[in-house]
Amino acid sequence: MEKLTNKEEEIMKILWRLKKAFVKEIMEEISVNKPHYNTLSTIVRNLEEKKFVGFIAYGKTHQYHPIVSKESYYKAYVNEDMVGYFDNSYKNLVSFFAKEEKISVKELKEIINLIENNK
Repeated sequence: MEKLTNKEEEIMKILWRLKKAFVKEIMEEISVNKPHYNTLSTIVRNLEEKKFVGFIAYGKTHQYHPIVSKESYYKAYVNEDMVGYFDNSYKNLVSFFAKEEKISVKELKEIINLIENNK
């Protein structure tokens, strides 16, 4: 599975949320730095070529849907980022967010609870 560009990830997040959409509907969901319709259409076709989305044709228009799940994509690339940025250590990952105050004590306790209950 290929890593997506930031813009491709943004489009995939929209498709994962909507489940299926025409380019026009995807465009409506973009609030910041809205691309030109043709640019967005090209990005979606690139996602199709990369086998991230499929489509159903309705005449000349296409309704797109995700083929790759959000979970499988994030599983592949969170691990890659962890190796690159956190020396392959989940402890380093969590402590980074704790030091940056991006995770609360309550959330850390919830994570500990999840770990203890999944054994």
